[in-house]
Amino acid sequence: MSDSRPLRILHCFRSPVGGIFRHVRDLVEEHARAGHEVGILCDSITGGSFEDSLFDGVRPHLSLGLRRLAIRRSIGLSDLSAFFETYNEVKELKPDILHGHGAKGGAFARMVGSRLRVSGSCVARLYSPHGGSLHYDQRTARGQLYFGIERMLERWTDSLVFVSDYERRTYTEKIGQPTTDWRLILNGVKPSEFEPVTAPPEAPDFLYIGMMRDLKGPDIFIDGLRRAEQIAGRPLRAVMVGDGDDKPRYRQKIATMGLGARVTMHDAMPARQAFALARHVVVPSRAESMPYIVIEAVAAGKSMLATRVGGIPEILGADSEALVAPGDIEAMGQAIARAVTEDGWLKGAMPELPSFRERFSVARMASDMLDLYREQTAAAPERHAAA
Repeated sequence: MSDSRPLRILHCFRSPVGGIFRHVRDLVEEHARAGHEVGILCDSITGGSFEDSLFDGVRPHLSLGLRRLAIRRSIGLSDLSAFFETYNEVKELKPDILHGHGAKGGAFARMVGSRLRVSGSCVARLYSPHGGSLHYDQRTARGQLYFGIERMLERWTDSLVFVSDYERRTYTEKIGQPTTDWRLILNGVKPSEFEPVTAPPEAPDFLYIGMMRDLKGPDIFIDGLRRAEQIAGRPLRAVMVGDGDDKPRYRQKIATMGLGARVTMHDAMPARQAFALARHVVVPSRAESMPYIVIEAVAAGKSMLATRVGGIPEILGADSEALVAPGDIEAMGQAIARAVTEDGWLKGAMPELPSFRERFSVARMASDMLDLYREQTAAAPERHAAA
């Protein structure tokens, strides 16, 4: 592209927790270092002290600032006031790119961007689902509602950005073949994250790290660990790291099953800090899009088990022995037991690092995204003239 001027890029998402927040932070840092002006608009209700520390880390890169508003997860009347607040915040920033992430962030970004276009702006409207509404069952009334909304909003979308081929296929299956431009841009991690993280010899066997909610499978991890003990014929130790409203329920489950002395729980912490707490990582999710934690673990040289959901087979390999059927406690127990009884088995099931590093690089992700931004800003005046 001949236009090399700095872009004004605003990322809009609801929850500053998990993979979406990680994805946005990486884009912000890379694009700010490249000389672009970047900002974030997100929910003010979600998150705690850990997320506040992450905001502190990215704040120096936010020349367009950090704007936080009350944006609730469910659809409701509060969305009306949140929409108008969002519109008033965004119009003052005059972005070239308005990139929405997740269902609610994507809806607000595209509606606000479309309202700005009516007012004469040439802002480009991009949307990355990151799973979001795609997790709903299309056989349910709620699923049909969300998919109908997504189809309607596609008319106000200049480009869809999928972080995995699984996400693209699911969008096509549940919502329909995209009628607008779309790209596949994989998540990536930083060079420093390819430095190996090892646990001390006395460390527990397994680590669960993630949100404490059933979608992510902490209950499957606990039940699978107990079954693995029965199969292996010896006690196993584990650590669970993360926050969430369901955490007390999992703590009670651990106590009820008599695992309290062998399974410890910690609050959320940086992934690489958590990786040093145990020998192996387990990702027992019932549903995923393209989870960073799997990419981060492989990059750090950790051996891991994960469920065959979302984009995880695209990370570990479609035929990887480290993949387990989602929700299958017996299969999870068998895999955990094999990891502790067959020395080197799980390590040998991990992807080759050189090709993995090339495919899941944050520099590549940011470069591909910037190319798309440039294309969309170049096309924006033409779209505006045709409107």
